[in-house]
Order: sequence, then C-alpha cells, then structure tokens
Amino acid sequence: MGYLRQAVRATAGPLSGVATPEKWVEDWFRGGSANSAGIRVDHDTALTYSPYFAGVRVLSEDLAGLPLHLYERLAPRGKSRARSHQLYGLLHDQPNPMMSSVQLRETLQGHAITWGNGVAQLVTHPRTGVIEEIWPLRPDRLRICVRRTGVGAFERVYQYRDEVNGINATLMADEVLHIAGLGFDGIRGYDVVQLAANAIGLGLATEHHGAKFFSNGSAPGGALSHPGNLSPEARKRMATDWENIHSGIDRAHRVAILEEGVTWTQVGIPNDSAQFLETRKLQVTEMARWLRLPSHKIQDLERATFSNIEQQQLDYVTSALNIWIVRWEQAITTQLLLPEERERYFAEHLVDALLRGDTLARYQAYAIGRQWGWLSANDIRDRENENPVAGGDDYLVPMNMIPAGRARTREDRAAFRRARMLTGRNGVVRASLAEQYGEKIRASDEKIAELEAEKVGALLAAHLDPQRGRARSVSGFLAALGTLYSTEGPIAQALSAAWLPLFTAFAGDVAEDAAAEVGHEDDVDLSVWAHAYTLAHVAYQVASSLGQLSKITQAKETPEDIVAGVLERLQKWQTERPEQTARWESSQLPNAAARETWKAAGVTQLQWVARGSKHCPYCTKLDGTIREIDLPFVAKGAEIEGDEENEKLVAKRNTFHPPVHPGCDCQLVPV
Repeated sequence: MGYLRQAVRATAGPLSGVATPEKWVEDWFRGGSANSAGIRVDHDTALTYSPYFAGVRVLSEDLAGLPLHLYERLAPRGKSRARSHQLYGLLHDQPNPMMSSVQLRETLQGHAITWGNGVAQLVTHPRTGVIEEIWPLRPDRLRICVRRTGVGAFERVYQYRDEVNGINATLMADEVLHIAGLGFDGIRGYDVVQLAANAIGLGLATEHHGAKFFSNGSAPGGALSHPGNLSPEARKRMATDWENIHSGIDRAHRVAILEEGVTWTQVGIPNDSAQFLETRKLQVTEMARWLRLPSHKIQDLERATFSNIEQQQLDYVTSALNIWIVRWEQAITTQLLLPEERERYFAEHLVDALLRGDTLARYQAYAIGRQWGWLSANDIRDRENENPVAGGDDYLVPMNMIPAGRARTREDRAAFRRARMLTGRNGVVRASLAEQYGEKIRASDEKIAELEAEKVGALLAAHLDPQRGRARSVSGFLAALGTLYSTEGPIAQALSAAWLPLFTAFAGDVAEDAAAEVGHEDDVDLSVWAHAYTLAHVAYQVASSLGQLSKITQAKETPEDIVAGVLERLQKWQTERPEQTARWESSQLPNAAARETWKAAGVTQLQWVARGSKHCPYCTKLDGTIREIDLPFVAKGAEIEGDEENEKLVAKRNTFHPPVHPGCDCQLVPV
C-alpha cells in the first residue's frame, strides 16, 4: 500500500476519496481505457457486449469441442493414436484434477482471443520432468517479457503476480503452454479489447442509450417552459414532480396536466431519426469483422440464406477457426514435445464433425470414396458413429484401374504393345485382382499356420514330452500326424473353409474380366471348377506339410531333436509360407481361371507373356510362345535351359499356364 500511495501521489497530485474516486483511479485498478463513444471499455465490460461475447464464445467453444488426439507416425506412412504417451490423456481427457480437456482449451482460447495470449503452467514430475498437469493462468495477473541471455540470445519469461493468494512466480518458456494470437513481435498477441475499444464502446453506448430511452418511457428528452420567473427551489420541485410522474416504463404514456402556462418542448432526437436500430446492426457486423467471423456465427442472419449458409460455415472452419487449430497444434508440438519426439509424434484436431454436410451430401461423398478405393465400409461406419461389420475392412477399386507407372520400362512397353495388339486389354485387371486377393490369401494362410503350430505342438507334448509321465512314442506321434493331416482332418477342413469362398470369388472376378477381354457376352460359371481347384490345392498343401514333418521326424535320432526340428519348421511356416502361398496362388489361379473362361468362350490358342522388368531365363525363353489351349506350354519332365551352363529347370507337371516356378509372374493372353 505504501508503494501504491507513492505512485498515486507522484502521478495525480491530490488523492481521491475512497467513496468518490476519480476516473483515472478507476482506470488504474480496472485497466479501462477511454474511447470515442465516451464509454470506458476493459476486459470485463467488453464481455458484457453481446456481439463480442458471442464471438469469443463461438470460437472458444468450437475449438474446445473438437476432439484433440496425439498421434504416432507409422512407417512408411499412416498414423495411430499414441494412447500410451503421457500427453495423450492430458490433451484428450483431463489436464488437471479440476478440469476436463474441453474446459482447459475453452479457457485458454478465450484468453487468447480477448487478451491476445492464453498461457497455462506445466506441472512436471520433479525427477523425470514428465508433464503431469496443465493449469491455466489468469491473463490479468500475467506479464510476458523477453530478456537477453547472451549475444544474440533471448528467452521468454512469464511473471505471474497473484496478490490475493500470495503467489509471486517467474516461469520460463519450458514451464508454460503459450497460445498467442496475431502480434507485433511474434511472441505476444495483440490485446483485442484494447484495439477494438472504440467499436465495443460504440456498441455499449447504443445499448446504454437504448436502456435509458426505455427507462424514460420510450420518449426523448425535452424542456418544461414557464412564462414567469421561478425560484431555484420551484424549478427543482417541478422537474422532480415531472420525472416522478412520467419517468420509467411503468409510467409511460400517462396524461400530463400543465398549469400556469407551462409548456413541454421536445429537444431530443427520436430513435428512428438517429437510426438507432441500424447502428446496432452495424456494430454486430463490426464485431464479426474484428473476430474474423461470418456474421451468422454471432446470430446475425440478415444476409444468410439456405443456399449460402453451408458455404459460410465452410469458410468459417477453413479461415477463422483453422488458424487457431494450427496455432494449438504447433504450440503443442514445439512446447510440450521433446525435440527428439517431434519426428515421431504430433497433435491433430478432428474437424470432420464441423464439415459434415446433410445426409444426401455425406452419402454421395461416401459412395465416391468407396467406389475409388480410399474408404472401406467400416471407415464409413466409423465416421457415422456405427460399429464395424464383418468383412467391412475390404477396399474396392474399379476393375479398369491400373497402378501408376505400370508398363513403363522397355520390356513392359513391348509386352504392353504385344498384348494390346492381341487382346486390347493387357491383362491389367487380372494383375490388380491378383494384388487384392493375394493379401487375403496371405492372411488366411497365416491363420492356418497358427492352427498347425497349435495342433502339432499339442501332439509333440502328448507323445514326445517326458514330463507327461508316460513313455515317449515316435510312432505314436507319426500316427497322430497322419490323422491331423488327413484329407478329412482338421487342417484340411480349416483350409477348405478358408479357401473355398475366397478362391470361388477370385475365380468369378477373373472370369468376368476374361470374358470381356474376348468379347464373350454370356456368363461363365466357374464355381464347380473353383471347388475342384480348391480341393486339389488343399490336398497338395496337407500332403506337403505331412511329408515335411514326417521326414524331419524320421531323420532325427532322439525325441529332443525331433521336437526341435518340428518346432523350427512350424516357425518357418508361420514366418515364410503365407507370403509364398499368396505369391503362388495369386499367379496360378487367375491364369488358370482365365484359361477355363477362354475355353468356354471358344478361344483356341493362348500366348505366354513374361511380365516385369527383370525376367528370369526360363520365363524369357517362354515369352511369346503360342500353344493350342489344350496343350501344355511345358510337358511334365521337360527341361528348360537357363542362361548358365548346366542350368536347367525340369517341369514336375504339365504346365498349361503360369507360374512355371516359384516367383514367376507371367500371364496368359488369348490369341
């Protein structure tokens, strides 16, 4: 108080009384400022002006209402929510024990709009430095400074003074989260209330004028005239009597009786003459201009129509709100994340909810995204707040789409011209289908490999584990393997259940394209063929698995060696076989199904076309070969010479279509 008295004496001379403080004393304490309208405007009175409060409220509430997530970048692309990071819960749920995330962000955003700066203190763990709580600081008790720390080096300092609670603290830049608006130095934002004091003051003045107008019975001011001379006491009594009779809304329109020649003369200007309503409307627009808001956001719908309100909403999100979103996200990245974390983590608001159109517009947008392959059924259901459905994670693309860069090398261009001349289609749809179904085949074989590891592991424990309390039996293990891998056993049944619907759908899609490729208009049903194809490949896989495990069992000398060898093979199946199976089937099935379709369409000859920029010697020698459709390109037992001496590939079967070896990516085209 001593310091305050000295400051007052030095500034203003005589002290004001407590009951009747002078104007500058009020401004000293309240931070008010004079303006052209004659109304004192400070941060408290500004918020009593409804257009300004509405603008601050809409920006603060809209930003705080957006979901805020911390994400982790995935390699090579994509992102996932970093729920395990300490900041995730603080930003998304609860920054401190007394506030939710919405309340904190709403408060800081309101400070940033009104005072130019929203600042929160970061409470960290004393030993680890991990941020544990975030608390907003009152801007009227905060001073933001910049001080020099060396030659060409500066740092921000935040001085917080709370005399009521006895807080006197100095915080450094790494102890706060600072959201700043537009400013003059890139550190502190402009105080919008001070800048807009005239506009806010004019708005408050019109409201004050309107309130006084109605308190005066909705009548302008005037004068009472008396023909004679009145004493001061008489004049005061006459004015008091007149105001007691007519002042106030409840006394409006009373009948006045004027005696002794007294007359009433109106000297004020009626509100319609002063364009009172137009002034109030203009000030609403003025507030929208100061806050960069479309007028309809603060309930000025005079110029809003059904045709432009949606565009105004989009403009609001992409302009007024977006810059604050970016400020928040960059402040979180630069102030809350460690430098080594910024390449891995980032914060992002979800603005989809504000950009949603009506039901028809949304469904049309979903249809486009679904058709062109960047949305799945479950992606759409998630945006509509619906639960996922089985099979809803598949992405669809038009059958005539081709990946960018396909047929760009010299060899590919030559193959493209040759196939285009022969078929006009180049088999690119089958290649696209192979990519799509290859992933599904790989996923299905992963599950089969896991099932085999479980079943075979149980047999190892039952027959070769000495802890089971009975004699170990290699023959018993081999017999159990035979039952497990029989054509009616659980592995064959699981393979059939996984592959039959998958291969049938794959063959059906290939048949549709292959028929169109040769202009065959009738449907070609390959369901019976697909069933036989599936059974043959299931039988081959269970026989191959049984043969490999039996060979390992018979080659090992001790039960311990058998267990180790079998487990090693099971692990290899889980890590390597699904990719090999997918590569083989995604090459063999489309060629086989296309060949069956062309036979039904009356095609008599097929040509072998090598694909890819680096062909192996065997595929190169077959490239361009033409065969009758019922004859194999390579007969069983035939040899294909390689580029090196004594390098030969011996065919183990009649090869009517690719692949001719593992990894072969060749195709058939009709002649």
